[in-house]
Amino acid sequence: MPDPASILTLKQALEWGRQELAGSSDTIQADVEILLCHLLACDRSCLYTWPDNKLDEGRLSQFRQCIALRRKGRPVAYITGRKAFWEFSLKVNDSTLIPRPETELLVEQSLSRIPQDQPARILDLGTGSGAIALAIAYERPLCPVTAIEKSGDAMEVARWNTQQLGIENISLLTGNWLSPVSHTRFDIIVSNPPYIAENDPHLETGDVSHEPVTTLASGKDGLDDIRIIIMQAKHHLVDGGWLLLEHGCDQACTIRKILVEQGYSDINTYPDLAGHDRVTEARISTPLR
Repeated sequence: MPDPASILTLKQALEWGRQELAGSSDTIQADVEILLCHLLACDRSCLYTWPDNKLDEGRLSQFRQCIALRRKGRPVAYITGRKAFWEFSLKVNDSTLIPRPETELLVEQSLSRIPQDQPARILDLGTGSGAIALAIAYERPLCPVTAIEKSGDAMEVARWNTQQLGIENISLLTGNWLSPVSHTRFDIIVSNPPYIAENDPHLETGDVSHEPVTTLASGKDGLDDIRIIIMQAKHHLVDGGWLLLEHGCDQACTIRKILVEQGYSDINTYPDLAGHDRVTEARISTPLR
């Protein structure tokens, strides 16, 4: 392994970074590449097209600091302040959940229920960085999208992302679940709410241990917030409107049962790319008052 003091080239920096993170990350290669690309403002191909390019002392010092943070377990997205999602590179920080690839399934299923050539009213609950709402608004420019977030700090991030992306068909509201839209009905309501059980050991491991627990955990079985959303959403959907929820891989059966009990129909669950149940949708045939 090269001595940190002797690192001169991109190739040496990559090798040193991989060795430093050995045993402390399950995504070593990607971590090192993302961090180095972030510091150099380049894409991955540059690292391997010009492996003998030199690193100046300032960038090398920053790279060492980034690797040290990652070695301590800090998520790469929080180190860089960015996370790729859908077509975007989104700002994230300690106040927001880190958008994950499996959440793109929620976007895909939502889009399948939204016409491309006519407006539909969309609501995203617990928007965090704005990832889901921004992706839907981007793909359906005719549709007004409302995004609600109770954390003021997270809302600042969502506003920043919205402004930077220049997406204009989105409204951001601060509040808890559906409270800011008490007299409005929507064609589609989507949410990636907290769904981990409060005593789940996974909350203490990996990147999750650094994310806001309020964005992750929800009661003894992880379903407290999902129950609230299901009960509230039926009063805010138009006739035939859809509710789509992301959830844990072992929660689909319970969620489908709750949906039936609350008067929903046409209930479907979709697996993510790993084959795990991840998104459940349901429909209200007659708006309940």
